[in-house]
Amino acid sequence: MTKEVLPVASDYEHADAYPEPLVEQMKAMGLFGVTIPTEYGGLGLDIVTYARIVEEISFGWMSLTGILNTHFITATLIANHGTEQQKQRWLAPMATGELRGCLSLSEPDAGSDTQSLRCKATPDGDEYVLDGTKMWVTNGERANLVTLAARTPEGITCFIVDKKPGPSFGGITVSKTIPKLGYKGLETVEMSYSGHRVPKSAVLGGDATLGRGLPLVLGALELGRINIAARACGVARAAFEAAISYAQQRQTFGVPIAKHQAIQFKLADMATKLEAARLLTQNAARKKQAGERADVEAGMAKLFASETAFECATEAMRVHGGYGYTTELPVERYYRDAPLMIIGEGTNEIQRLVIARGLLERYAQ
Repeated sequence: MTKEVLPVASDYEHADAYPEPLVEQMKAMGLFGVTIPTEYGGLGLDIVTYARIVEEISFGWMSLTGILNTHFITATLIANHGTEQQKQRWLAPMATGELRGCLSLSEPDAGSDTQSLRCKATPDGDEYVLDGTKMWVTNGERANLVTLAARTPEGITCFIVDKKPGPSFGGITVSKTIPKLGYKGLETVEMSYSGHRVPKSAVLGGDATLGRGLPLVLGALELGRINIAARACGVARAAFEAAISYAQQRQTFGVPIAKHQAIQFKLADMATKLEAARLLTQNAARKKQAGERADVEAGMAKLFASETAFECATEAMRVHGGYGYTTELPVERYYRDAPLMIIGEGTNEIQRLVIARGLLERYAQ
């Protein structure tokens, strides 16, 4: 991370340029197959280890983990719920990064309210015809494989949509690239489906899962929230380490600013909250790995870690003073990247609802 990512991250980020050389290195390290079972060519690592990897990468540059996250969700959905034929066809090339996955869930009028999805999959003989618009699709242009949630006569169903990289393939169009405050270097797009045909074999899990796609996606989003929490830990750690290093170098009134109690309090709060965020994230990852229900734990980890990342980024900027506001140092990047974790994979307001509902179920009288 120190040798390969940190020296070039700011250049890529400020140019909003896709880091192809870094992605190729990630492929060579097997990171695209980190949780894919070994029998399908992956590393077969557990979710706790994956979360630690995500934190470390985010410490260097958070955007790189975005390249992995939706790929990871797609691979996990196929590994956990796909037919054996689907696993054999897709997982091996996904493990090498030859095939890249993305998740197509949110819509212009349906974000956290997944019951309001309007994208349709209409049966037509041995095929389904897809029509609708999806928003906030990370890696939507470069991905080869799309996990799509669409409405069929039975209810919401998941599809594995084969797509070649590029702005258009069949009835799929990347209709808009969405500019962002931070999270630079990878695309977030609006994706439109117009009369796009897929075979019935594209239904994730086959006929048995028709109309049962929403629980599958929501289960995968627990993993996404663990990913976001781990990302937040990485950004919070980067901000904290930048702040404590600078505080020991910068002098005012003849002493390093780290000697001033006001700065010491900031550093103490940052370190304490970072440690708590990491423990919450690891706990959620362990529960998910054990096959237990982890919606509350993933929601708690995502909520607390993302708020901690934003607080640490803000405090790091304050510790740096005027230098923290310049593009010469990465602190301003942490400040722009941190809000993504507050919003991504369900806003923190939604996390509070998820946590509260889960707690009420657990403690029902």
